[in-house]
Formats: sequence, C-alpha cells, structure tokens
Amino acid sequence: MRGTILEIFDGKVYQRLNVSNRVVVDIGAYIGDSTVYFASRGAGKVVAVEPHPVAHEELLENARLNNLEDVMTPINAALSTKPGVVCVENINIEETVGAHYEQGRCTLTVPAITLSEILSEYTDSDEVVLKMDCEGCEYDVILNDYNHVKMFKEIIFEYHTYVTNIPLQNLLKEISQRLHM
Repeated sequence: MRGTILEIFDGKVYQRLNVSNRVVVDIGAYIGDSTVYFASRGAGKVVAVEPHPVAHEELLENARLNNLEDVMTPINAALSTKPGVVCVENINIEETVGAHYEQGRCTLTVPAITLSEILSEYTDSDEVVLKMDCEGCEYDVILNDYNHVKMFKEIIFEYHTYVTNIPLQNLLKEISQRLHM
C-alpha cells in the first residue's frame, strides 16, 4: 500500500479542508489518492493536476475504479506561474512519492498550466478550494501568483524547504503581508 494513501485516509491530513459541494483544485494529485478522498468527502468536482505521465495514468485508473469520471477532471500538466513546459524528473512512481527538478537532470518535460488557466477553464463556481503538494512549486505560485492564490476560499499546501531552500517563515511572512494589504 502506498504511504500517501495512509497519510490521506488514516492520517486525515486534509480533514480540515471543507470540500463539501465545492470545486477542489488538487495540485499534485499523484495517483488520485487525494482526489478519491475529496470525492468521498462530498466535493462537487475535483480538478486533478498531475505532471508525471505514469502517475497520471494510475490516477485515471483509480478514478475509473472508484466511479469518479463524472466528478474528476484530470489534467496531465505541471502547475507553473508561466505557460510553456516544465522539466520534471522521470521517476519510478512505485518507489517514491515525489520528485523535483534538479539543474541538468531534465529527463521529462510536460506542459505547464497556471492557476489563471485552471480557474478560467475548469471551474465554474466561486466555491473553490486549493490543495497543493507539488514538490516545491508551491513557493513559486504563492510568491509570484498571489492574485490568483487569494481567489480560493480555502488553501492547504505541503511545503518543501529541502527542495527550494526557502525557509517556511519567508513564505508565511509574504502571505501575512499580502493578507494585510
């Protein structure tokens, strides 16, 4: 069993997020474990964004096995603040739960998608919540696309200081300053 399934369902890491009858933008949907969780908690729609093609295929299979095709909108892309392509590490998803780009190790490129594109093309509600677990892209998005981040009713994200070398305190300070503007 994948560790992320235990983390999400037994550890209830997303329990505080109110998803009932809301649209959930699930950044870093991985194999669909969080997508299945949000749907089981009553999400009206889950926009599942996963860049890794093998994980994305497993996400599609898990959606099919759980009869979520009508609830889930899958997107095989990486969240970015700019359109284009993003370099991701081509990992074995059976052996790890995350990957990040390292200079000179570009083994796989995938389309990039922005929060602006997701909000305008895939959501039709003001009741939208955001989950981000994208191995470091959280920092870029929160620090450089805050105008779209603040449009969500609720946000939950995992931070990856070891990937970005940006202390969490810097990110929280930036969010706090922008909230008080």
